[in-house]
Amino acid sequence: MCGCLVSFGDVEVSFCAKCGAEIPEGAKFCQKCGAPIQAEAVSAAVPKPPKGFVIVTTPTAPGYRVKKVLGVVTGLTPRTRGLGGKIVAGFQSMLGGEVTAFTYEIEKARMEAINRAVEKARDMGTNGIVGLDVETSDVLQSLILISATGTAVVLEPEKK
Repeated sequence: MCGCLVSFGDVEVSFCAKCGAEIPEGAKFCQKCGAPIQAEAVSAAVPKPPKGFVIVTTPTAPGYRVKKVLGVVTGLTPRTRGLGGKIVAGFQSMLGGEVTAFTYEIEKARMEAINRAVEKARDMGTNGIVGLDVETSDVLQSLILISATGTAVVLEPEKK
């Protein structure tokens, strides 16, 4: 089972306004589509989790011991696309391939759902979430729901 230890407080996540791809810090062009990057166009406009907050998709966090389990936390964000986005997506779907009109919004919604789960975990007095799972569901024809669910835990560094 593979997981990734992420401390969002140390990393600013940005996305290409054209294709929605994640942009590395300091990049001047999107590595996926080549579009020029403008600072105001790529901001995810979602608050970052606090520095030192650990989020993992696995049941344990490497280098940490679970001191206390405080329960399940969930962050939800429902999303729909405006008329202009639907028109662009309609044209893109006729040509086949990725519908980039939705990529940026879905990635932004994913980060927002994770951040909402982190807020709930922090309110419980934790410093981490283990077993984070992010899912997408169709609720209505034009509405999707992004859900981030994990277990809020108090972590302490393992002693060597």
